[in-house]
Amino acid sequence: MERPVLGLVSVVVGDMAASADFYRRLGLEISEPVPPWDDVHRSTPPGGGAQLDLDSASFTPTWDEGWAAGRTGVVLSFNVASRDEVDRLYGEAVAAGAVSQQPPFDAFWGARYAIVEDPDGNAVGLMSPIDESKATMPPEPSA
Repeated sequence: MERPVLGLVSVVVGDMAASADFYRRLGLEISEPVPPWDDVHRSTPPGGGAQLDLDSASFTPTWDEGWAAGRTGVVLSFNVASRDEVDRLYGEAVAAGAVSQQPPFDAFWGARYAIVEDPDGNAVGLMSPIDESKATMPPEPSA
C-alpha cells in the first residue's frame, strides 16, 4: 500500500489580489489572473513538490461543502493511489471519529476527493490521481 503524499496546499483567502502579490513577493510563481477566475482561483505550476492553490472564501464551498461561508484558512490535500483509496481512508477516518467536511465525490477536475478534519479541526483532503475522462466543467465562479 502506498502512503499518502502531500500534493496540494489550498489557502482560502479573503483578498485574492493581495494574497497572490504576497506569495509572488516570496518568490513563488503564481498564475496570472484569468477571467472569470481572477477573483476566485490562482495556483503555482505543477511539479517540484506540493502545489499551492489560492481559492477565495466564496469559491471554496464548491469543492468543500463543509467549509463555512467567509472562512479563510488552509486545506492540506494528500495524493493517494486510487479512487477506492479515497473512499477507504475517508471511511476509516470518519469511523474513528473524524469530522467530515466533504464526503468522497467525483470532483469537476477529474479526481475523487474527500475532506475530513484532523483532531484540531484542520481540513485534510484525500485526492486520487486525476482521470481526465471523469473531468467536467467547473461551476461558475462567484466573487
